[in-house]
Amino acid sequence: MSNAEALAALDGWQAEGFAARVHYRGADDHYSIEYYEPSDCVLYWKVKGDGETAVPVGRDTVPDPLRTRIRQDLAEAGVDPEVESRVV
Repeated sequence: MSNAEALAALDGWQAEGFAARVHYRGADDHYSIEYYEPSDCVLYWKVKGDGETAVPVGRDTVPDPLRTRIRQDLAEAGVDPEVESRVV
């Protein structure tokens, strides 16, 4: 099983080929988080209110509880959680 498939087995995650994606909503913010298997990295996207527009954001702007949750999901799927902090 690929890392993307392993993530897709977790609640909320979906896989498309070599990538896996999950969406999270906070009090006022919406994020799309993507894991890319070939580069073994995580990208964060902040989703605008229309739900259609997303812009990439630096992980230092992402709330710590969300980053912690992503690292937990990675670990649960058998992916090294340290990839969450890799600079792309």
